[in-house]
Amino acid sequence: MTRLDRYLLSQLMALFGFFALILVSVYWVNRAVLLFDKLISDGQTAWVVLEFTALTLPNVIRLVLPVAAFAATIYAVNRLSADSEFVVMQATGASPWRLSRPVAVFGLIVAALMMVLVHVLVPVSRSQLAARQAQINENVTARFLTEGSFQHPVDGVTIYIRQISDLGELLDPYLVDARSKTQRTTYTADKALIVRSDSGPKLIMFDGMAQTLRLSDHSLAVTRFSDFTYDIGALIGAPVKGVTSWDEVPSWQLIAPSADLLAETGGTAAEAWQILNDRMAQPLLAPAAAVLGFAALMLGGFSRFGMWRQIALAIVGLIVLQFLTNAVDSTMRGRPELWALAYLPAGIGAVASAAVLWWAGRPRKLCPRRETQA
Repeated sequence: MTRLDRYLLSQLMALFGFFALILVSVYWVNRAVLLFDKLISDGQTAWVVLEFTALTLPNVIRLVLPVAAFAATIYAVNRLSADSEFVVMQATGASPWRLSRPVAVFGLIVAALMMVLVHVLVPVSRSQLAARQAQINENVTARFLTEGSFQHPVDGVTIYIRQISDLGELLDPYLVDARSKTQRTTYTADKALIVRSDSGPKLIMFDGMAQTLRLSDHSLAVTRFSDFTYDIGALIGAPVKGVTSWDEVPSWQLIAPSADLLAETGGTAAEAWQILNDRMAQPLLAPAAAVLGFAALMLGGFSRFGMWRQIALAIVGLIVLQFLTNAVDSTMRGRPELWALAYLPAGIGAVASAAVLWWAGRPRKLCPRRETQA
């Protein structure tokens, strides 16, 4: 790598760190505010809020890195052009293809960072986040079961516990379920226990009865039971455990998914292959966006009025690239056989960048009038 390449690469990396920090901060603060309102309203501490926002950080970084690479390229080239440094580089005979080499290396460095994120850090953080969400939901459920007071976890449900023993037994529980418009059921028992299950916490009542009042004719049906299970996790929308999302699975497990993994996710080997190729294609957007922005700024010559036209063209190109990425994601959803489309946005971005660089570097002929004046 020549001194020119190292100089351009250093400028790009410095600006990339600045823009990445700004974009991640803005995006992360917006997510943190939503999590803060939700968790604080559930009675969680500030430490839990900080933990949740930290677990969402790898995915936030993954989303903003291509945009940060694009913004760093645009800003660096525009500043070098305003300082006439690019004019000097081009005057020495450096073509747009030659000048794009450090930009391509810069894009590959960003792509390597994204590969670490999408293949390792994001799946691990999402898996940990899902586990912590399940724990928080169970803690919220247990918070409603306090002794000596009437609790209303949702509209139409009332829970009362006379006393909680040292062994964790709920003595003389009283539960009223009036969510149905046709009937109202009251449960009473001698004692109850909270038991964890794959679908969330359950309330198991012993030696009690259920009194169901039919509202249409005010008839009362009484059923006595020795044990009865009530799903209290569903009252606050506790997520179903035991079902793993593909986003929580590391990429190396997607290459040859085991039968146990397919059973946990409820998916197929074709879906795993699609997710793997989608993760492989995501880092390619970073060099595509960086080189595309650089190529757009190479159009036209030096102007004292700046490069606002080229910058606008580069932004339009980025918007089209993002629109194409969203369209491919929508097309591939639920259709694993179309996994090859994941590489289409990066491929089109590379072809468009090559075409623009060729157009910017083609020999220009002077018009006859300018030749006569010369």
